[in-house]
Amino acid sequence: MKYIWVLSAKKIKQTIIVLTALIFTIGIVYTEKENIPVFISSDGAKAIYSVNTDKKQIALTFDISWGNKRPDLILDILEENGMQGKVTFFLSSPWSKDHPEIVKRIVDGGYEIGSHGHKYVDYSKLTDQEIENQILKAHKILTELIGKEPNLIRTPNGDFDNRVLNIANRLGYTVIQWDTDSRDWVNPGVNEIINRVLKGVHPGDIILMHASDSSKQTQEALPIIIKKLKQEGYEFLTVSQLISNAKIESSEVE
Repeated sequence: MKYIWVLSAKKIKQTIIVLTALIFTIGIVYTEKENIPVFISSDGAKAIYSVNTDKKQIALTFDISWGNKRPDLILDILEENGMQGKVTFFLSSPWSKDHPEIVKRIVDGGYEIGSHGHKYVDYSKLTDQEIENQILKAHKILTELIGKEPNLIRTPNGDFDNRVLNIANRLGYTVIQWDTDSRDWVNPGVNEIINRVLKGVHPGDIILMHASDSSKQTQEALPIIIKKLKQEGYEFLTVSQLISNAKIESSEVE
């Protein structure tokens, strides 16, 4: 015997109300604004994952929070492939303070630098004041090291909630996430890293990779990834350039 479950109009209405309440409790909704796919908080702050564009433009990004061996290897590969000034690094401030010579090399290479916060904790578990303190501590250290104020932040573990977005926005930051995760940080194998990026990449993509010492296979996968993406006609931009281009394209349409 087959059973068919039918929701009454009242049940459907109740379900919609509950789901709507849940969305507003979280305080974040997915939308597209200025041609940029984002999560927007109830107060208008946003977290950007990618941009909508027909152009084969992408942003390759690296997080660094630990170690002094992998960063130089990654920078060597980027230089060998003519990627200076075309990549964005998100640096944790304690790591940056301990390795100013590597930070200087990143700066001298013309790469974009964003904040990866201070203490490596999930910001959504902190109080409002603690979130602000973490962002400001990192801001002060990075500003002194790179010679200008960063305005992009990738929070530790990519963790955020409504409060994090609003506080970061109030402090002059845009939260940057990613659409394609290489998962190089779990060291799944060089081929797995390459395949994840090549299968996931799309115009307007923000790709997540790591240059910390814990990511032991990134330097082997990276040259192949760069070569393949160039062969496919992709242009590498910094995150800020990618976002700016999307805004320009959007305004032209309007």
